[in-house]
Amino acid sequence: MVPPKKTIRVVIADDSLVAREMLAQILASDPDIEVVGQAKDGDEAVALVAQLRPDLVTMDIHMPKMDGLKATEKIMAFTPTPILVVSSSVHGEGMGRAFDALNLGALEVIKKPEPQDWADLERIGRDVLRKVKILSNVKVITHIRGRHAQPEGAHGGKPTVSGGGKSVIAVGSSTGGPSALLSVFEVLPPNLPVPVLVAQHIADGFIPGLVDWLDAGSKIKVVCAKEGDQPEAGLAYIAPTGANMVVEGATLRFKAPTKKQLYVPSADALFESVAKAYGKSAVGVLLTGMGADGAIGLKRMHDLGAATVAQNEETCTVFGMPKAAIDLGAVDQVLAVDQIGRALASIVG
Repeated sequence: MVPPKKTIRVVIADDSLVAREMLAQILASDPDIEVVGQAKDGDEAVALVAQLRPDLVTMDIHMPKMDGLKATEKIMAFTPTPILVVSSSVHGEGMGRAFDALNLGALEVIKKPEPQDWADLERIGRDVLRKVKILSNVKVITHIRGRHAQPEGAHGGKPTVSGGGKSVIAVGSSTGGPSALLSVFEVLPPNLPVPVLVAQHIADGFIPGLVDWLDAGSKIKVVCAKEGDQPEAGLAYIAPTGANMVVEGATLRFKAPTKKQLYVPSADALFESVAKAYGKSAVGVLLTGMGADGAIGLKRMHDLGAATVAQNEETCTVFGMPKAAIDLGAVDQVLAVDQIGRALASIVG
């Protein structure tokens, strides 16, 4: 006898009644999801999570009494629960706060539905429902920021020092990726002798905010990649949403995703193009993320002699993408996230 599906219980935290109603309507459209509580500020959100123990919280950032950052921090400290940030801060000074929430333990960020989006509610709803179903199954931990201080035995080995001779670092990441990227970038030296190319899965509209947030916390310069860029040493290029970033010759190009492609930009597309353009002079890195994107491309890099690194299970938000690459035999080193930056600096000389 097949056991019945578990209902996903959700708490909505948002100070806007309109936003709460839109999210509630979207979630109620799926029979496998139940909205068990709604909070209009951070204080109520923390109390409801402690009382109801939901499977997921949708969290606004800007709320009275207690904002979404403080609420996220308290929830993750006392009743750790998967948190999906639903933010209107796509533009302006507040956009970095959504990424601060990720650093405090939230899993992912999407743009808040607004009144003008009612006409497109079906498309928006599909994306929200997909993320809620995926993230509700993620096992989160207490004091998630403590991942920077790794438990004994969590490192997965010491970084291997290379003789240099590398030309580029290519990185793929997804759920939990922004915080992992910051952990890597904050220790890379400003005189890094190679460029860094990044394919990060994130909701449309958040790349400029992610770039500013990473740039503020990094020693290397972080920029939005543009069509025709010729990557320069010491710069990290973040792929835009909506297209796959690839390397042709020594130039960045954007390609339309395939019809069946689930994650855009594709880490596989980036890695395979880097393998073709740079061969053994490349370095490939696969960070935390759901699914298997990047595994095949990293295997191609590995088979051509490139150095390859994957984030270890203990420090991943979701050990999907790195595990897929490890299982394929595509990885030279499996390291804790706080070791990867130093390892890359050593590998490129």
